[in-house]
Amino acid sequence: MTLLVLPQPYDFELSTERFRAFGPDLANLWLDGGLHRVVAGREVRIEAAAGGVDVDPLDEETWPVVEKLLGLEFDLDVFAGWASGRPVLAELVRRLAGFRPPLAPDPFEALVTSITAQQVSLHAAFAIRNRLTRRFGERGEHAHAFPTRERLAAAEPDELVAVGFSRSKAAYTVGLARSELDLDGLASLGDDDVRAAVTSVRGLGPWTAEWFLARHLARPRAWPAGDLGLRKAADFFYGLDVHALGPRLDPFQNLSAHYLLTGMRVV
Repeated sequence: MTLLVLPQPYDFELSTERFRAFGPDLANLWLDGGLHRVVAGREVRIEAAAGGVDVDPLDEETWPVVEKLLGLEFDLDVFAGWASGRPVLAELVRRLAGFRPPLAPDPFEALVTSITAQQVSLHAAFAIRNRLTRRFGERGEHAHAFPTRERLAAAEPDELVAVGFSRSKAAYTVGLARSELDLDGLASLGDDDVRAAVTSVRGLGPWTAEWFLARHLARPRAWPAGDLGLRKAADFFYGLDVHALGPRLDPFQNLSAHYLLTGMRVV
């Protein structure tokens, strides 16, 4: 195990809550107090440690994935300073002390995850995604690697229907895998260009593009206003329509969304 020191406060169990809230996630598996993820054929385990987390193995190959899973791209000190003058968020920051939102390590996985969550409960989406991962992903010791773009490009939509996808979602997923969209190149684009590129693919709309900006690219102004959970959180905490609330949270819409959603579940 290698100790990775993290900015404090940091609460590992709270920060990884999303990986357990809607059922097990085979690609990001919570097991015996640690998070498991298969990276290039090796299973990585992350667990809480004094001052941060212990990671095994941690090297040049696993670091980019660990960095995403721990949400290290977020500057929480700046956010907390901004939130201190806003009563709702200031209280959430206090009550969720140590929370650092995790990010999706892989762009293809992030988009397929959004496809599976379209118009169904997150519990159902997790279950369907697990069946996909078990069927098409490589198994590690405990966790499974999420299916690669190449593996799903070689699949037929009917194979995805067999694991629980609707016919439309199966077509969208295989179509994304076979598309010419440069997923790694999206990180170099501005927000609006990312939105245009993602929504150019059949089956990927503004909601998917916004969550891609938020949960993979960690863009500060990403605001998934079409998300049902976020609409409920905006109404619960502020009594406002989500579209009206977004501009009031500029330039920290993304982190605000993470705190509001987690606050709804945990606080």
